[in-house]
Amino acid sequence: MPQYTPPLRDMQFVMHEVLHAVDELRLLPAHAELDVDTVNAVLEEGGKFAAEVLAPLNQSGDAEGCTLDPASHEVKAPKGFKEAYKTYVEGGWPALSCDPAYGGQGLPHLVNQAFYEMMNSANQAWTMYPGLSHGAYEALHAHGSDEQKALYLPRLTSGQWTGTMCLTEPHCGTDLGLLRSKAEPQADGSYRITGTKIFISAGEHDLAENIVHLVLARLPEAPQGSKGISLFVVPKFIPNADGSLGARNGLYCGGLEHKMGIHGNATAQIVLEGASGWLVGEPNKGLAAMFVMMNAARLGVGMQSLGLTEVAYQNAVAYAKQRIQMRALSGPKNPEQPADTIIVHPDVRKMLLTARAYAEGARAFAMWTTLQLDKELASDDEDERRDCADLVALMTPIVKAFFTDNAWIATSHCLQVFGGHGYIREWGMEQFVRDARINMIYEGTNTIQSLDLLGRKVLGDNGKKLKKFAKLVSEFIEDEGTNEAMQEFVNPLADLGDKVTKLTTELGMKAFQNADEVGAAAVDYLRICGHLVFAYFWARMAKVALEKQPGGDPFYTAKLATARFYFAKLLPETAGLIRSCRAGLQPLMALDEALF
Repeated sequence: MPQYTPPLRDMQFVMHEVLHAVDELRLLPAHAELDVDTVNAVLEEGGKFAAEVLAPLNQSGDAEGCTLDPASHEVKAPKGFKEAYKTYVEGGWPALSCDPAYGGQGLPHLVNQAFYEMMNSANQAWTMYPGLSHGAYEALHAHGSDEQKALYLPRLTSGQWTGTMCLTEPHCGTDLGLLRSKAEPQADGSYRITGTKIFISAGEHDLAENIVHLVLARLPEAPQGSKGISLFVVPKFIPNADGSLGARNGLYCGGLEHKMGIHGNATAQIVLEGASGWLVGEPNKGLAAMFVMMNAARLGVGMQSLGLTEVAYQNAVAYAKQRIQMRALSGPKNPEQPADTIIVHPDVRKMLLTARAYAEGARAFAMWTTLQLDKELASDDEDERRDCADLVALMTPIVKAFFTDNAWIATSHCLQVFGGHGYIREWGMEQFVRDARINMIYEGTNTIQSLDLLGRKVLGDNGKKLKKFAKLVSEFIEDEGTNEAMQEFVNPLADLGDKVTKLTTELGMKAFQNADEVGAAAVDYLRICGHLVFAYFWARMAKVALEKQPGGDPFYTAKLATARFYFAKLLPETAGLIRSCRAGLQPLMALDEALF
């Protein structure tokens, strides 16, 4: 059975030594009383919950899966999931970063995201049940009416109810402009919602007493395409005015998707047959309202893959340190044993260090992005809010796509470390790989994220958002330009920054002539940008480690070694990606489709 140890030391390093996050957060009125000890204590207890309650259910939940009763349309989660959710609610964990006005604890999103990383390492399938609720909470908090907020937010905050987002349909996938679900106005101000939704994570289960579905549908005479979509809140049970449960609504689970991974989470087909719903926000503006939830979900999927990368790495390292096989090419390293432990072999170390570098780089990147989100939401400085919002918007597709791509690489490497045992179920590694592969697809495929980054977030505003991040990189390079010890990190960072600037200009000019050039370059471009961001944070982490290393703490020695590995072995991938970007559209379109 896989083991998991919460990486609290590394979390504290990033939060307190690299980002000085508490100092920044204390400048915000909402977090003026925050202190380091509180943050550490919350994460320590959160780590215990993840490791002791959730992790033991991960393999059993995957093996058992969810069960649909075709007569009642009710779904049961795997054994132990409901009890774990009860423990989660009793511990007050759903309320961690929610608004105190609705019963929340008001802690920064940064703390909540770190907690979610640990839960995702321990049990991604279980974590998706409360994770979707946070997205529903955020959408209603931003766009719900006062009555909707008063009714739904306290119960989502407490965990008494859970939430989902019901977007796609069998015929439309990511292209939500094609959706057909209908919303008919009723005399009492409600709407009758009819349609079928698919791929609804946590769409039906027995963990909570009610499920609050946020559903996209079309009003009569609505414009075609994405400009004619409205958002509705459609609860499984219609609440009474006092919040008690009333009648069962006209929707049900018509089936469960049989997925390659995350078996413990119910991915439901939701059938709406005249279900009662209530408009959220303005008519025909539903997609904009839902993007609050979608962006939260995309950051959340990145955290899922960070969690999988970390837990796969931990187990692969433990195995590599005790598995003996062959001798090192340079001679025996464990002469007292019949063979050497496999961690002496260079390629095993390369696989392990790849996973480690991607986990630790992602942790720094994710925490910084979430810190910007906290400032966007809580700053009383309008310019700071705008700048932070731009940075979060820029980084969201990179977090989703780069983290999930890297998790696929890392979990595959970690499975490889186990050799033949890697694909044997009892060791747990093949589950991490299956779960990681799904993350690259849902909440918008990684190609969609790449198009969003290059087409909308970079070229769409003539590079305004990208320049804001580039300014941070340039300031760091200027500050460290005369620091001899930092040249091995600063020089490649500066070089890549210059190349990204030139490449972006070239792609903009090509796209002006033919928009399909964006589609040809976008996936490579996002990966290049992902490495630029990782290089920036690895350089920042290396700076701190260099300053602290003389104290003799092996943590900083390991951090520097991993930073050097990243710059030497992983960052050079960008050279090939840049060449691929510049190759453009023609090699992709030269072959007539009839010849495929």
